[in-house]
Amino acid sequence: MAKLKTIAKAMYKLGYKDSPMLSEAIQLVHNKLTYNQTKEAISLLTAFMSKPEDFREHEFLGPLAVKYDLPVAAVADTTSSNQRGIQFAIFGKEHIEASALNQMYQAAKLPISLGGAIMPDGHAGYGLPIGGVLATDNAVIPYGVGVDIGCRMCLSVYDLPPGDLQRKKAFFVNALEETTLFGGSAMFKRSEDHPVMDNPLFFEMPLLRHMHAKAWKQLGSSGSGNHFVEFGIVELPAEDKQLGLQAGSYLGVLSHSGSRALGAKIAKYYTDAAISKRRLAQEVKHLAWLYLDEDAGVEYWAAMNLAGDYATACHEVIHKKISKLLGRRPVGVVENHHNFAWKENWQGREVVVHRKGATPAGAGVMGIIPGSMASPGFIVRGKGCVSALHSASHGAGRLMSRSQARNSITSKQVQMLLQQHDITLLGGGVDEAPFAYKDIHTVMQQQTELVDVVGSFFPKIVRMADN
Repeated sequence: MAKLKTIAKAMYKLGYKDSPMLSEAIQLVHNKLTYNQTKEAISLLTAFMSKPEDFREHEFLGPLAVKYDLPVAAVADTTSSNQRGIQFAIFGKEHIEASALNQMYQAAKLPISLGGAIMPDGHAGYGLPIGGVLATDNAVIPYGVGVDIGCRMCLSVYDLPPGDLQRKKAFFVNALEETTLFGGSAMFKRSEDHPVMDNPLFFEMPLLRHMHAKAWKQLGSSGSGNHFVEFGIVELPAEDKQLGLQAGSYLGVLSHSGSRALGAKIAKYYTDAAISKRRLAQEVKHLAWLYLDEDAGVEYWAAMNLAGDYATACHEVIHKKISKLLGRRPVGVVENHHNFAWKENWQGREVVVHRKGATPAGAGVMGIIPGSMASPGFIVRGKGCVSALHSASHGAGRLMSRSQARNSITSKQVQMLLQQHDITLLGGGVDEAPFAYKDIHTVMQQQTELVDVVGSFFPKIVRMADN
């Protein structure tokens, strides 16, 4: 057992996250090598996780390499899989774990896949990896969008002196505590008004009708995990005509959250529907898709767009409340989804582009790429890179799983780092510590061909779900 823990800890320190493939590989190596061969075990595992396809003939890792490189099973409607797979672009490959790359290789073999890319913040998820981008032909993958449909960023820029965040800290802390509500099951006692709640789909689709009351009570709230609302300093080094802002320092409010229980319910219902229709191999069942011209696909597309509108409304409610307390309207707003699917023109044809944890970055498209609670985020303008399917990263990307972070980071370490950066944290847990994330500066350097940096956002007062 001691040797097993030693090997596992060493792999995690090297940046390999806990995943089914890694866990099985560690166990196999542990069973085959002696305690005196621990260094050899770590070296072997590192090579295996970096390129498992090279181990198909290995004496004991071979079966595992084959298992995680299975072709997608033939589907029930007689469509065959693409055994070779489409080509896809990889940005920042040296910092992307093998399990995330393997998920992209599997997605590339789908018969509906036309193009793909993985962003430099990529890490393993369900279905597509986080940071995965996939273009498909007349089909949508619910788990290619993700559970938190329409998860998005919104930045409001105010013509107020950033120094107020320090001089009037108590006011801004109180503003966040008064206007925000966090947690998976959190609901307001009094619902906010917003036109999105009058959308006819809420009353036409049985699934949505049952969610209407809860969605209304959660309107303007935020989830747990990495969702946040924070005050910070916006720095624009030069005038930006598209934003309509002069160069200078501004006070900003940045929020990150999605469609709450509504999106999660839609994702589960239609993922189950897709799995029952396509019948893929167990290893790739979360890549099951719905065609846009079948009833379930039409329903999901409509429900997904409503969830996206609802997520947008949640941010609008949050920022409207804060603006009221500040007594100011924002002089600039930048916002974008990063868990969604769009119909776009790519290489001369209409495709469905899934961005699961990826920011739209078409030519001239503005977006926000956050760092961590102790590192800056960036206001960016897309360059329209074709190989990236007009996309960029949605953040720094996790370096550690939540369980790894809880087991290796202490609250004292987090507090010391926040004090060094003069950051006040309300709520939050060690699983969201800055140490659990990749270096945002490295991630940005790996996508210079995807976006131009227009400005920066430096967090100062951060509100997250209670630990």
